[in-house]
Amino acid sequence: MSLLTPAADVSVRPAVPGDEREVARIQLAAWRTAHADVLGEAVLDALDEAAFAAQWERAITAPPGPGFRVLVACAGPRVVGFASVAPVSAPEPTEPPAGVVLALEVDPAAQRAGHGSRLLAAVVDLLRADGADQVQTWVMDGDDARVRFLAGAGLGPDGLTRRLATGPGPDEEAHVVAEHRWYAAI
Repeated sequence: MSLLTPAADVSVRPAVPGDEREVARIQLAAWRTAHADVLGEAVLDALDEAAFAAQWERAITAPPGPGFRVLVACAGPRVVGFASVAPVSAPEPTEPPAGVVLALEVDPAAQRAGHGSRLLAAVVDLLRADGADQVQTWVMDGDDARVRFLAGAGLGPDGLTRRLATGPGPDEEAHVVAEHRWYAAI
C-alpha cells in the first residue's frame, strides 16, 4: 500500500521566453468568451494573435521597470492561464505603493479549476513583497464572471470608471467600453 495520495499537478511560476504564444492564445480565447457581447465581433476579429504574442514576449523578456511581472498558471507542463502585474505610484510620497493587475485570464477550457485564484494569490504575494498595501484591477462592463471572481476574493469597486475606445463600431464611430476599478487592501 502506498502512503502517497493523488495530488493535482498545478502551479504558478514566472513566465519565461516561449510562454508568450500560449499567453496570447489564452488571452484572445478568454476575451472571445467573456467579452463578445461588449466588444463585438468586429473588434474581436481584428485582434492579431501574433501581435499580442510579440507584446507578451517584450513584457516577459524586457519588462518596462521594477515590479512589472508576468506569471503563468500551469496544469502539469501546460500553461493554462496568466497574470500580469505592475506597480502603481502612490499619490503621496508617504503612502505605500499599490499594484495593479493588468491582466488575469484563464483558458476557457481550464476555468473553474482554481487557476485564477492561484494567480491572484501569487500576484498579491509579489505585491506585498514589494511593499504594496493595495491591489487594483479594472473590470469591463458585462464581465459578470470576473465580478463574481473578484468579489469572492475580497475585492470591490471603488467608484472609479474609465472609458476606452476599442475601434470602430458597426456605424464606423468609435466603439467605447466602460471599465470599473476594483481594489482590496492586502
